[in-house]
Amino acid sequence: MTFNFREMSWSDVRDQFRKYREDNERRSDEVIQLWEAVLENRVQKTGNERHLILEQVILAALDTSRFDIAGKCIEQLSTEFPDSMRVMKFEAMRLEAMQMYDEANDLLDEIIAKDETNAAPRKRKIAILKAKGKRTEAIKELSEYLKTFMSDQEAWHELYALYLAEGDYSKAVFCLEEVLLHNPHSHLIQQRIAEIRYTMGGIENVEIARTYYSQALKLNPNNLRALYGLYLCCSYVANSRALVSKRKEAQKMAQWALENATMRTTKSSKISSNDKLISVLESTMASLDIKSN
Repeated sequence: MTFNFREMSWSDVRDQFRKYREDNERRSDEVIQLWEAVLENRVQKTGNERHLILEQVILAALDTSRFDIAGKCIEQLSTEFPDSMRVMKFEAMRLEAMQMYDEANDLLDEIIAKDETNAAPRKRKIAILKAKGKRTEAIKELSEYLKTFMSDQEAWHELYALYLAEGDYSKAVFCLEEVLLHNPHSHLIQQRIAEIRYTMGGIENVEIARTYYSQALKLNPNNLRALYGLYLCCSYVANSRALVSKRKEAQKMAQWALENATMRTTKSSKISSNDKLISVLESTMASLDIKSN
């Protein structure tokens, strides 16, 4: 968005910042432009709202690597709230953004020492470990964190991503199952668990994956990825050494999944005269012969 700074008063910028906060928008570049052009020397006029504005500008400055602006805003807040752990957290974030990890860690440890129940600085320490490429240490720290803050869904999801990056699929699934306890109606989480189980391989994991794919489709019948996943799982079972009855059932379900996937792909496609492409896709999927070891 382009602003005409000459026509904007400090109250216009204040209202614009307020709108960004209410709409939960960062708009970091715009915030910095408006701050430097209009509001920086008039922030005192905004009254008590200036604290929110200063925090908003700090985050925008960190997003845009304007550490000079972030430092000035943190200094203003520190002068008014000299012992504030919230202000200390912002300073730790600035040090972290400047890759001064040791200094940031020391400051975070100081915050934790003052308030052991404060989750934010613990999360920042984990973020620093990730930034330094120390995934093993980050996993250990995050596991310790979750012993205290067991209901933190974001932390469980982050731990899942770390385990997945390490190739530890069983622990990644465990973390996602913890997330699923809080979001039992999320078809995406069901789908992700199914994908990991399928990747792990073996008839047992594939059958579990089929169950999760089926649940994902039940929650969202339009989930084409889950539909294809269900087809692959059923094809695997149909070509395995399972009981004949189970293989026949899997074959019927695989055919159903393939027909529905073909129909949905045809309906949703924006490509005109795509019958040939669909037939190629169908023949390719039908030719998959996934056998168990």
